[in-house]
Amino acid sequence: MNSGLKIGELAGRAGVTAKAIRFYERKRVLPLAKRAANRYRLYDDDAVGMLYFVKQATGLGLTLAEIKEIIAIRRGGRPPCAHVHRLLRDKALELDRKLEDLLELRRRIRRSLTAWERRPVAVAAVFPTSRRPRVAGTRGREV
Repeated sequence: MNSGLKIGELAGRAGVTAKAIRFYERKRVLPLAKRAANRYRLYDDDAVGMLYFVKQATGLGLTLAEIKEIIAIRRGGRPPCAHVHRLLRDKALELDRKLEDLLELRRRIRRSLTAWERRPVAVAAVFPTSRRPRVAGTRGREV
């Protein structure tokens, strides 16, 4: 008799899709499953915890490469706490920079909108049309 969770059972317990599990296997985030005589994938109960961790880590913005590093550290027998702390601190700083950039972009857009409302002709010059200007003496024809 085969013991272990089939991919659908694992997906249900971990709250992910079977497609996601196969993807994590291909990317070597999740170890390759054992195979039953009928070639069905079989997973142990540790896979559920691993998938919970992967979901949580991706939800915090960690990449699969970063998640693999954490898993490798843990498999190496060391607690990955300091590494995870450093990764999350760096993510927070990166988000702070991106947020500042987005806030500055929003300020510039609002200034442009305000200028547009005050003087639409001046702002329209920022967005020229694709038509060529008319030249005097061409009787209304474009040059």
